[in-house]
Amino acid sequence: MTEPPPLIFAIHRFALDDGPGIRTTVFLKGCPLSCIWCHNPESMSPGRQMAVYPDLCILCGSCRLVCPEEALSASPVLQIDRNLCNACGLCAENCPTTAIRAIGKEYPLDELLEILRRDQHFYEASGGGVTFSGGEPTLHLNYLGDALKELKKEAISTAIQTCGIFNYEDFSQKVLPYVDLIMFDLKFIDPARHRRYTGKDNAVILENFRCLAKEAGNRVLPRVPLVPGRTATKDNLRKIASFLADLGYKRCDLLTYNPAGIEKRRAIGLKSSLSLPDSPLGREEEEKLRKYFREQLSKYIGTAA
Repeated sequence: MTEPPPLIFAIHRFALDDGPGIRTTVFLKGCPLSCIWCHNPESMSPGRQMAVYPDLCILCGSCRLVCPEEALSASPVLQIDRNLCNACGLCAENCPTTAIRAIGKEYPLDELLEILRRDQHFYEASGGGVTFSGGEPTLHLNYLGDALKELKKEAISTAIQTCGIFNYEDFSQKVLPYVDLIMFDLKFIDPARHRRYTGKDNAVILENFRCLAKEAGNRVLPRVPLVPGRTATKDNLRKIASFLADLGYKRCDLLTYNPAGIEKRRAIGLKSSLSLPDSPLGREEEEKLRKYFREQLSKYIGTAA
């Protein structure tokens, strides 16, 4: 039996921040981590979800009229009872203001590839291509591998963004031969802190990075999100710099924290027991940490040499 395609929650055309050149970025649902700072928290669950934005509601009642589970109310503002809701999406289809939105749609591979081919001339002119993100795209290795393989047949540059949790043997067979760039996120070296803020140990992540460093070399780009008070500490950055230097890496992207996930979490009814910073680091503070990281990386590389 052919497995159904995974749910995709967004396809961003003309993306400029997900790899070189002009790209189309495909966001797949489902992730083995639950990072509290994730700016796409709607990507964590592999299933369909409903997002509610009460500020956009005009109290027309269209959604409540079509809801078969009677899961919606408007007292005093639009609310959804998630214990009753089955995410059928009828409310979203009938909402005139997008106050309710269905998150997640199946795209058979042929349909997705047709969308991705539309901007092939932009890829060629800019040195861009297609990036698969999420969530965690490697959660769907068969679909991801088939898509990458077809894109490479047409000489379209390919990239993935990954948290690093996957079966390495399957990844090396189904994905690695067809991907040009692997943007690999590293959050912590310390396993206890990793578990506290992401919900999972990082042993598999670090081992997969070591394997890719040996097998894929400069196709792997390490990245670290600078989350204030969490990953953005000198101690954490020093440990990551040491880890990377031991593997011969002289480059790592430090990503400015994006607090957009706070509002998204509210919209999908996702709560956290840990507080989140509501803004990125100040420019001066972030630059000091970037400089510190560069210095540590250079120091450890010199020591390794």
